Amino acid sequence: MTAILLSLATFFSTLGGGLFALKFRDRLHLILSFTAGVLLGVVSFDLLPEIFELAHSHGIDATGAMIALVVGFLLFHGLEKFVLLHHTHEADYAAHHHPQVGVLSALALAGHSFMDGVGIGLAFQVSPTVGIAVAIAVIAHDFCDGLNTVSLMLVHRNTNHRSFFMLILDALAPVLGAASTLLFRAPPFILMLYLGFFAGFLLYIGVSDILPEAHSQARPATFINLMGLTCLGAVFIFIAVRLAG
Repeated sequence: MTAILLSLATFFSTLGGGLFALKFRDRLHLILSFTAGVLLGVVSFDLLPEIFELAHSHGIDATGAMIALVVGFLLFHGLEKFVLLHHTHEADYAAHHHPQVGVLSALALAGHSFMDGVGIGLAFQVSPTVGIAVAIAVIAHDFCDGLNTVSLMLVHRNTNHRSFFMLILDALAPVLGAASTLLFRAPPFILMLYLGFFAGFLLYIGVSDILPEAHSQARPATFINLMGLTCLGAVFIFIAVRLAG
């Protein structure tokens, strides 16, 4: 029950991040630059270390998780290129926007948020101390999850109404995820595969969608500022993960 109560804080954290993105959509390129750093930071400082920690603590070969990472990267690339007809090059990126891509990306992030809630619940199955530490980490970066969800929707020309709907779905997902852990226990190997797959997805949308869009209209004078925001996003996640650890 404590896990579910703490997951409620992620609802407001996610909602706050999404509302921030909606209010300042005219400065979306700045938000996207920060978001790209956040995605890089989540993969580098949160997901990958967690994979190798699970592998070490349970004596499991991490190769499966790394294969899942590659599969996640290539699968989403294939969905964009062949299912959603999302053909793009960085030079003319701004001319290619498909609302379906934004919806699919937002749904994937909602799935990640659901697993964030699952992570909180499973952590409490280990011990209350571990559960609280994981919950703090999730709450810290769920603000950026909400920001990412709305940013991905808006950058692909979805309406404010549809973007807000996906934000609510993303905000509810961790609560539902935490509640679901009352019904099952996930083996460490399965959790490793999930983390690897999602890391691959985040890498793809970061380098193929978010970062090119953020820099699509950048001038030499503003490029340094945008790169600074990207670095700041990565540093933010690094600090959040370290404080939670």
